[in-house]
Amino acid sequence: MKYLSLDMEATGLGAHDLMIEFAMIPFCSESLSFENKLSRHFFIQCPSFEILKPTLPNWVIEHNQELINKAHTSGISLEKFKNELEIWLLSEEVNTYFSTNAKDKITIFGKSLNAIDLPFLNRDLGFEFMRKYFNHQTLDLSSVVMGLVDMNKLPKACLSGSELMKHFNFGEVAHTALEDAINTAKLYFKLLSL
Repeated sequence: MKYLSLDMEATGLGAHDLMIEFAMIPFCSESLSFENKLSRHFFIQCPSFEILKPTLPNWVIEHNQELINKAHTSGISLEKFKNELEIWLLSEEVNTYFSTNAKDKITIFGKSLNAIDLPFLNRDLGFEFMRKYFNHQTLDLSSVVMGLVDMNKLPKACLSGSELMKHFNFGEVAHTALEDAINTAKLYFKLLSL
């Protein structure tokens, strides 16, 4: 099957937090390959780090100041991000890769997708936009891992994303959207061989 692996970075995980980086790359689970020419990466404009700092979680303050500064200075507006995403979704190259027609929609893939990415995307792009272009079914790596832990095919420690990365010798989680979208799909490739 073909999926759209996506990842985002945000100012936190709360209802008031902002999406600041988004990336996506199509991949095929049968050929275990990426469609690199269709990958996209965006910084999404946000207030400055200094303005956001009083409301930021400590982890974000310690690790994402540079990312927030980049989004603040060179990010595009949420409206422009939505427009560019829609242009990409309607492009002939994307429709050819996914073989989409009026009934078929793109299936989104990610890690902790249902808990983190989808709530942000539904809020910021709109529920109707998401339903127009994306399948209501998703593939969440976290759910796949939970099932494999239940089947004793993975150790329980792999429920943590960083531990899953270590288990397969992937190193540390990058916490940059495109690299994380790629690594999440590569982890799925590994899980397919268990």
